[in-house]
Amino acid sequence: MNPQEAETVLTSALNRIAPEIDLSQIDRSADLRDECDIDSMDFLNLVTAVSKETGAEIPEADYRKLHSFDAFTLYLATHAG
Repeated sequence: MNPQEAETVLTSALNRIAPEIDLSQIDRSADLRDECDIDSMDFLNLVTAVSKETGAEIPEADYRKLHSFDAFTLYLATHAG
């Protein structure tokens, strides 16, 4: 998966979980949970949705690697087929 595809998948999943968020206004390098005002359950739903859509297995041990929008996108680009 290339970075553009990864960004599209993440953006789509975030829009379903937090539709009120304007992703063009967030700091893509800041903490994703803070920027999108999502709690741990929403974050888990986000990871699950992205995993289902991409087929990428995202182990719980890697959740800390998904700390920002950019980090999550990079993770997907390198781990999803």
